[in-house]
Amino acid sequence: MNLKKYLVRALHRLQKGPGYTYKELLVWYCDNTNTHGPKRIIKEGPKKKLIWFFLTLLFASLVFWQWGILINTYLSYNVTSSLSIGFKTMKFPAVTVCNANPFKYSEVKHLLKELDRLIEAALERILQPTPGNVSDSVSPPLDLQLWNQIPLVLIDEHDKDNPVILDIFETNQTAGDNETAASNETAGDSLSSEGNETTMYSETTVGNQTTAPPAPANTTTEEKKYKLAVKLCSHQGSNNCTYRNFTSAAQAVTEWYILQSTSILSKVPLHERIRMGYQAEDMILACLYGAEPCNYKNFTQIYHPDHGNCYIFNWGMDEEALNSSNPGAEFGLKLILDISQQDYIPYLSSAAGARLMLHQQKSFPFLKDQGIYAMAGTETSIGVLVDELERMGYPYSDCTINGSDVPVKNLYSQYNTSYSIQACLRSCFQNHMVEICGCGHYMFPLPKGVNYCNNEDNPGWAYCYFSLRSSIKQRQICIDSCKETCNDTQYKMTISMADWPSEASEDWIFHILSYERDMSTNVTLDRNGIIKLNIYFQEYNYRTISESAATTIVWLLSSLGGQFGFWMGGSVLCLIEFGEIIIDSLWITIINVISWCKGLKQKRARARYPDAPPTVSELVEAHTNLGFQHEPMGALPRGKALPPEPGTPPPNYDSLRVQPLNVLSPDSDAETE
Repeated sequence: MNLKKYLVRALHRLQKGPGYTYKELLVWYCDNTNTHGPKRIIKEGPKKKLIWFFLTLLFASLVFWQWGILINTYLSYNVTSSLSIGFKTMKFPAVTVCNANPFKYSEVKHLLKELDRLIEAALERILQPTPGNVSDSVSPPLDLQLWNQIPLVLIDEHDKDNPVILDIFETNQTAGDNETAASNETAGDSLSSEGNETTMYSETTVGNQTTAPPAPANTTTEEKKYKLAVKLCSHQGSNNCTYRNFTSAAQAVTEWYILQSTSILSKVPLHERIRMGYQAEDMILACLYGAEPCNYKNFTQIYHPDHGNCYIFNWGMDEEALNSSNPGAEFGLKLILDISQQDYIPYLSSAAGARLMLHQQKSFPFLKDQGIYAMAGTETSIGVLVDELERMGYPYSDCTINGSDVPVKNLYSQYNTSYSIQACLRSCFQNHMVEICGCGHYMFPLPKGVNYCNNEDNPGWAYCYFSLRSSIKQRQICIDSCKETCNDTQYKMTISMADWPSEASEDWIFHILSYERDMSTNVTLDRNGIIKLNIYFQEYNYRTISESAATTIVWLLSSLGGQFGFWMGGSVLCLIEFGEIIIDSLWITIINVISWCKGLKQKRARARYPDAPPTVSELVEAHTNLGFQHEPMGALPRGKALPPEPGTPPPNYDSLRVQPLNVLSPDSDAETE
């Protein structure tokens, strides 16, 4: 069957109308559609036809504009948050308690001995920077190798436009009191670095002590201002340095001591660091959960770089999580802790107390970010309220269920803990530090095959660390790579404190606690080291904050139909009619394309045979007589033409015309005679 005939019949069956051209099809659609407007265009007079055409076009444009807004709103995937309050028996949170001081000073003193002597000598010169005020007491010589790796410097800012850098421990001695040290830079040299940039000028030395340049005549010693800064260089002896300035010398000393102690402790094996920390049997004096007694064996020990040994109650790793039977302090967790404040490291921990945090089971406690302090000599009561967060996943938010779709390798998975955004950010930072600095920071877990940074093996690690930490680009990379968890539980705490024990009861309480811990009749505890904690559910009402889709497919369809019905009076059937005319138009287009292709084929065939094609008799003769050859017109020699074909000549119509007498020939006259 001819393809064109088949398509024509198919088109006729589909459209059920008379038209086979675009114009006829459009007229048929306007006459048969249920949409208001098009029918009036073809049935009204010329003026009304123009008005209805304009109105139909206007309202159709409004419909498409509203549809675009609705579809864009749906594809934005907005969410709405709903708050619901429930009442149920809840799991008691995991409770992590640590000492604010990570190590016992008596255990690490031999490691920090030289560091302590350096900071004590530096503080003496910091507090008395002018010559003649430094103590002349004889002491063993200082080992300045540790100091020169990450030194502290004084910045003289009496001239704010030209600050002067003063080295606290100047190792070069001069021949005279007023000669300039050969190792110092000239007045024209400057130190260029990003961030805290300070210009280096010459300074004078007297013996082993650095002094400031002479002050102007109208400037007194009291008017001069000094600031303390930590000097960080890419490597020892390099001019690529930066200065971390601090508004207070106390901040600078603490920061410098943390950097130096980090380098020292990073070389100590983990089991030694655990041994040098506070043990559970020494720290946890009493424990009571509800009406059931407990002890330090009910706690799980982990090592935290910031706080040393930490102990987690109800972590849920090896046993089922405990449920709380009722709200109130008598049904919660009660602890008595001994922080042994007298054994604190003096320059490392300036705060005294216990650091604690409430978190979910099987999650790692990030106490530096989410923990709270409990003060010594007090009873701290913590009332807990529970908020459960339920976020919608993709495409409504970029959250993750278990972190499996996060491109950052979770370094905290070695603790068998669940994924969290804090773990991801720290893992990302540690991975970048290993890649850029060649070693890992002491405060974060290590990837396999990598060592912690220290001054001996990595002289410029502190410079690299602070450059990386202050880099906005690196920070943004980690933020973009990490995702929030879709489901989370947050614990809101209401904290109250009171002095404990009271003056009337402290005698007998300290006697009992001292005897239970040391089996001694003497009091070995005091108010500066004792903390009591009460942790309980304030009420059993928990809040669930859940997200739901602000726009659904039902909302989209109803909104699209409402706009179409309001402006055009249409429905879904009208859309089907519109789809039908589109299909009919496609069929007509296909038929026209086929006709055009067929005409083009015939035109090419005519171009191949410029004269008339052979007749049937010639084709038969050629088939039966192999010697027959058809001679085309182009085969004749140029300038020669075929003789005229024989046949009857056309009649001479002039012979029938009547001739006048005077034109007759003489022959005719002779014949008449």
